[in-house]
Amino acid sequence: LGFSSGGICTRGVGGGFSRASAGCGDGILLVNNEKATMQNLNDRLASYLDKVRLLEGDNADLECKIREWCAKVGPSCEPRDYSCFHKEIEDLQNQILCAAMETNKILLNIDNNRMTADDFRVKYETECGLRQNVDADICNLRPVLDQLASCKTDLQLQCEALTEEMCCLKMNHEEETNCLRKQATGDVSVEVNACPGPDLRKILEDLRCQYETLMERNRKETEQWYACKVEEVNLEVITSSQEIESSNKQVTELRRQQQASEINVQAQLTMKENLESSLAETECRYNKYLAEVQSQISCVEQQLAEIRAEMECQNQEYKTLLDVKCRLEQEIQTYHCLLEG
Repeated sequence: LGFSSGGICTRGVGGGFSRASAGCGDGILLVNNEKATMQNLNDRLASYLDKVRLLEGDNADLECKIREWCAKVGPSCEPRDYSCFHKEIEDLQNQILCAAMETNKILLNIDNNRMTADDFRVKYETECGLRQNVDADICNLRPVLDQLASCKTDLQLQCEALTEEMCCLKMNHEEETNCLRKQATGDVSVEVNACPGPDLRKILEDLRCQYETLMERNRKETEQWYACKVEEVNLEVITSSQEIESSNKQVTELRRQQQASEINVQAQLTMKENLESSLAETECRYNKYLAEVQSQISCVEQQLAEIRAEMECQNQEYKTLLDVKCRLEQEIQTYHCLLEG
């Protein structure tokens, strides 16, 4: 409105001067018009000066308020500089990375321990299978051992029976020999004019030799058979004893390995539980710390957003005041130009 009025007044004054130069009859009218225009301009200038003073006062009040706000908020804004949090944030990030690396190492150790436990379990199952096979072989060999013991008992009984039979035969032979000798050496002598009969002594000697040869042969065969059987039984017993001893050693060794594996697995499980608990505590602690830092950062960001909004509002007001000031200066400049013209 100020610029448009000024423009209209300028055109009016310019028209007045042209008309004054065109004719002298209109001089009084032009002087009156110029006085009215000057009065109007003086009134507008006075009102503009009052408005400028009022705006300058408002501007001074705003500048004082801004200085007071800066003096009040400034010291609290200085510690809000985020450079002081950068090192702490970097430390937290490094700690998080270290914790992640330790977690990965722990998980790798857990996987390795699990694989080792699986290997031990496979070995234990294999050894248990071998032990069952050995136990089955031992159970299968026990009937053989019992059979060999029974065979040995039967052979001993047969040997004793043969020995008794041989003793009985010897006794019978001796009795028959004694009877024949008594008959041959008796007091009665009978002369028989008959053909000479068979020589009983020779026959008895032949029979005795045959019996002795047969007995000796049977005895040797029996002794050889008995010795072979006893040797076979002894070899089987020795072999079975060695197998049983080796099986017992293997079972003892497997039990020892099983106990060691169980102890190792228990230790690894305990270490795993401890590491998992420590990892959970570390994660909980760092999560709490990160939550606190995040809340502080959110608070600071909120405060910064409020400060930024206030600064933008004040900047807008300052631009508005500056625009009003520029317009006033332009109108004052127009007024000076009109006065000089």
